[in-house]
Amino acid sequence: MTPAVIAENISKQYRLGQLHQGTMLRDLLVGLVKRRPPARPSEVKTIWALKDVSFEVNEGEVVGIIGRNGAGKSTLLKVLSKITYPTSGTMRTKGRVASLLEVGTGFHEELTGRENIYLNGSILGMKKREIDANLDAIVEFADVEDFLDTPIKRYSSGMRLRLGFAVAAHLEPDVLMVDEVLAVGDVGFQKKCLQAMDDLHTGGRTVLFVSHNLAAVENLCPRAIWIHNGRIREDGDARSVIQSYLATFADAQGGGADLRDFEHRRGTGEIKYTQLEILSPDGGPLDVVRTGSAVLLRLHYEVHKPVTQPHFGVEIYTNMGTLITSPNTWTTGFCADTVKPGEGYIDVRVDSVNFVPDRYYLSLWVASVGLKYDHLDLCATLDVEAADVHKSGRQLEKCFGVVYMPCAWSHGNVQQAASNAEHRDGRARGAVLRTTWRNCTRA
Repeated sequence: MTPAVIAENISKQYRLGQLHQGTMLRDLLVGLVKRRPPARPSEVKTIWALKDVSFEVNEGEVVGIIGRNGAGKSTLLKVLSKITYPTSGTMRTKGRVASLLEVGTGFHEELTGRENIYLNGSILGMKKREIDANLDAIVEFADVEDFLDTPIKRYSSGMRLRLGFAVAAHLEPDVLMVDEVLAVGDVGFQKKCLQAMDDLHTGGRTVLFVSHNLAAVENLCPRAIWIHNGRIREDGDARSVIQSYLATFADAQGGGADLRDFEHRRGTGEIKYTQLEILSPDGGPLDVVRTGSAVLLRLHYEVHKPVTQPHFGVEIYTNMGTLITSPNTWTTGFCADTVKPGEGYIDVRVDSVNFVPDRYYLSLWVASVGLKYDHLDLCATLDVEAADVHKSGRQLEKCFGVVYMPCAWSHGNVQQAASNAEHRDGRARGAVLRTTWRNCTRA
């Protein structure tokens, strides 16, 4: 088959911190105004977002790109889309390329939705008659008909996303690159987007799809590329690559996880998680977590600067990256006191772990409004074992879904139910007649 995307030894280096001697005149002037001299070459810090990345994607292939935050996935798509250029290496794409890397990419704030459709189409190399032919389908897909002639600056992020994806998908690119923007839309819109990408694949188009939703990657993409620290860690069958990727996460083994040296964390650092313990409800050790059992999650943390009323949260994901639930202090109304420098912990009691037997992944965060102190992505695992939750002598199995819903069954007879209903109706009519008769006699 003919390659649609070719990447050969792509590397991308970014400079961090201060300005360097080779910077633009504009930045030098800004530095002079701020009385900040240009940094010496030895003072410049650099980071390799990508390092020697090579692969090929054939025409009509749908490839998922997975990896942790900061692994280099978005940088790779930006290089392939020619939004930024590599420090070294070469890349080639065949045909018309459309990319949706951020919400509202390429939109002009002062133009209306209709005008931005034509603007984006022109950028993609479409002629006006081609855009005219697809305009109705784009507007219907984006569901912005009532706001089509409203300036885009008044659109919500969801409306921008819908319109941006609709333009990229309906102007029939040869190669479509999508970066995690589906996480912004609602469930209905995500289904439409996934269906649109599947239709592009059926039509022989090439799709590169970056997502943390591993279930979507597995269902949509026969092939996956795992990026780790700017390099390709594995490239192959999507299910196999996803399993290898998940195998690298911390293993809680029913007891918890030491988080002091956990690398994949984000935040300002005023508060940092140090340990997660999975305990019995009385705070004792817990060897096995079973479906329907109660557990206590103890989140240990270290405070470096005083923080007023922080909010703590846990996120629990399936082994395919689907968020199941996110218990946190903010939604429950629990308000932690101002925390002072030192060590502490906060407990969350789960009265019933309503998950079927499987392995689940936990992320932790602590934040206040508009500020994130610490966020650890998929830092621990929770293994749930089978249990006879219904006391029937039969255990729940993985094939019954994801969650266990407490319920009770009963049996009835349709004819008996109808007879009972008729009897109830008759008694109700009799009561009305008796009440009416009493009222008449009183009158």
